[in-house]
Amino acid sequence: MRPVSTIEGRAIPLGLKNVDTDVIIPAHWLKTISREGLGKGAFETIRQTPGNPFDVEDFADAPILIAGDNFGCGSSREHAAWALLDMGITAVIAPSFSDIFAGNAFKNGILAVELPQEQVDRLLEVAREAPITIDLENQVVTTPFQDRFEFPIDPFRKRCMLEGLDEIGLTLGSESAIATHEQMREGTLPWLDKPNRREAA
Repeated sequence: MRPVSTIEGRAIPLGLKNVDTDVIIPAHWLKTISREGLGKGAFETIRQTPGNPFDVEDFADAPILIAGDNFGCGSSREHAAWALLDMGITAVIAPSFSDIFAGNAFKNGILAVELPQEQVDRLLEVAREAPITIDLENQVVTTPFQDRFEFPIDPFRKRCMLEGLDEIGLTLGSESAIATHEQMREGTLPWLDKPNRREAA
């Protein structure tokens, strides 16, 4: 997982409430186990509407998505996080998130920023003409117009994102402790490492 510290750029002003995972990535895209190419199907139904924010040239390659309340509700498909990453989204700002989506986003290196509705409304306004900056270290979202909005984040998730630690990286961080335990086990429980062979009759 790539370390995340500061995310800066244009933000797609979606703003819709209750955007479920089927809207993020429709079910017919779930036949693949690859994380690549899902960005083409992201928000497919919304993109069919003329004038939608995903078709605005100014928001091409935007790293931030601004959504409404209860973003990522619905089924628990991890493909939703994969699709966002594949289209270049590394942070989503919303008043609230589905717990399962927030967990999937975190595991895939997407920062989920929760802010009060009035602050999200302000960012939706700013996003139409200017970039937005998310500073994870200081837990603050800022704009060129002196807006400054602090956001909460779980300390463990913050550390993992800043250091780029996924579950494998966290495990490797305890490599010495794991090695010590294995050596202790070899001395006290040696039969655990012997192959289980059935004696021939």
